[in-house]
Amino acid sequence: MKQPTFKQKFQYWFDNYMSRGAGALIGGLAVLSTIVIFIAAAVIRIAGIPTDGDAVPTFGEAAWISLMRAMDAGNIGGDSGVGLRIVMFVVTLSGIFILSTLIGILSSGLQSRIDQLRKGRSAVLENDHTLILGWTPQVFTVISELILANESRTPALAGGARESGAVIVVFADHDKVEMEDAINDRIEDTKNTRIICRSGNPIDLNDLELGSPHTARSIIILSEGADPDTHVIKSVLAITNNPNRREAPYHIVTQIHDQKNMDVVKMLGAKDNVQAILTTDLIARVVAQTSRQSGLSIVYTELMNFGGDEIYFKQEPNLSGKTYGEAMLAFETSTLMGLRKTDGTIMMNPPMDTRIQSGDQIFAIAEDDDKIQLSNLSRIPLDESLILQNGKASKPKPERGLILGWNRSGATIVRELDNYVAKGSELTVVSHIYDLEKQIRLDNKKIVNQKMKVMEGDIRDRALLEKLQVTEYDHVIVLAYSHLEVQEADAITLVTLLHLRDIAEKDETPFSIISEMLDLRNRELAEAAKVDDFIVSEHLISLMLAQLSENAELMGVFTDIFDPEGAEVYLKPIGDYVATGQPVNFYTVTEAARRRGETAIGYRLMSESRDAEKAYGVKTNPNKAEKVTFAPEDKLVVISEG
Repeated sequence: MKQPTFKQKFQYWFDNYMSRGAGALIGGLAVLSTIVIFIAAAVIRIAGIPTDGDAVPTFGEAAWISLMRAMDAGNIGGDSGVGLRIVMFVVTLSGIFILSTLIGILSSGLQSRIDQLRKGRSAVLENDHTLILGWTPQVFTVISELILANESRTPALAGGARESGAVIVVFADHDKVEMEDAINDRIEDTKNTRIICRSGNPIDLNDLELGSPHTARSIIILSEGADPDTHVIKSVLAITNNPNRREAPYHIVTQIHDQKNMDVVKMLGAKDNVQAILTTDLIARVVAQTSRQSGLSIVYTELMNFGGDEIYFKQEPNLSGKTYGEAMLAFETSTLMGLRKTDGTIMMNPPMDTRIQSGDQIFAIAEDDDKIQLSNLSRIPLDESLILQNGKASKPKPERGLILGWNRSGATIVRELDNYVAKGSELTVVSHIYDLEKQIRLDNKKIVNQKMKVMEGDIRDRALLEKLQVTEYDHVIVLAYSHLEVQEADAITLVTLLHLRDIAEKDETPFSIISEMLDLRNRELAEAAKVDDFIVSEHLISLMLAQLSENAELMGVFTDIFDPEGAEVYLKPIGDYVATGQPVNFYTVTEAARRRGETAIGYRLMSESRDAEKAYGVKTNPNKAEKVTFAPEDKLVVISEG
């Protein structure tokens, strides 16, 4: 084997050295400068070249003179003598080369560092922050809600200095600058919240450290990619099984689409508080419930967002020994929903004679947790003359339902509707999906309360909608085609909604419309179509993720609200409870509902049902002392068994 030459060895060493980066290059230039200066000083000293008249400088003085010439080429003009000028000329040329190279290295290194910072590859040094993993349209809703939640957080004082407030860290496999620009475009005012973006792969253990998950107060994992559940599972695994994990349990909130993956997530989070929302099942239940009750989706949105009143837990010792029914009338500016027992059991709208024991907590709708205060009234201002003593709910009648479109939530919606509707009801499904009826029959083998009919067709076809006589149905559900691209699916939904609303306006027979949007940005378009009751699936999930990240205890409440068994939220005719056409305070309305074993949490004024700025007439947690004159068509929002 031929041995490498000295030239090849030197070139190999030089290439390796140059590849070490700016630090090595600067060190090399420093060594080269020192060598040139010392050689020049040695030549001056050995050759006896005078620098100041006839005096020959010492070696140190000669080195200093050489250094000055290397740093400033102008100094060579004052030199005299041929020998000195030759030596200093060589030193000056070397200095020009070295300084030019040094400036280039520093400039290149600084630009490289700026580019590195723009890529978001520096570690976050924050504590008690909210970490969001992933980048989807949901991120804007989650951030907006967290900003509202953080408004009430008082920055801590440390050493007399005021901290900057709450921090949200967004960590995703996207360009840092693009994420920052998108957030700035969508969210104008971040109030007292700082938003930090970092780029990296959330399932890579090394990259994940950049987001500082081990010091985060909560972690929200957004589902993204072609297989979102797999992405979520890997992200949870990267946090909980991290070799650098903290001893304290993590608070992780995420979403799962397939029921089969729920057990895996729970298993991974055995040592931590991992809360996963089953998206498909939840949205299906909400659609089924709200399709039969116009305005219910607005109630759910009001309960889940941070824009108005929220649900809070509080232990109230003064209520110990009292019944739940008595406690309902003990608050004026907050509305009781249920109890949380000492063992953690959530009891929404428990029996009115349930005793509140020491250690139990109430959960109520309030402006803030410090607003949940007893009114301490000596006498509750009830107007007995306005309470309908014998008010009875009308017997359920068979219903006609219509589903336009289809997605993976469809089978669950059919099953949930069958649990709610009366015997003898009818359900028609129209979709362009081939052989859909066979699929529905396989998923729902026990449909007992409704007769089902499946048709194939284009739901955007006005002629088809006219032929179906949509005005003859009690409620219409428009589902987005999940197998299509998001914008294409939402476009089909919007066109269908426009046709339905136009048909409804030309007919005097009222029917409810509930729709599912995949992209939150299309919500305003749905509002423009005068759809006063709709579901934006990702929007609702985003609201829940934000709520749970701030308060893990809410998981039990949300589970109970959407569970078809037990107490649920209903909008019932106000005329079944109190006399209409006369001013009545909400104390009286609450008492009327209490006597029927129900918890009143708000009302809906149908005169405002088309006004988006007034939440379509929905008012949750009204002040109980204020009087309202209800019309016969208005609704009372209650929590009851049915």
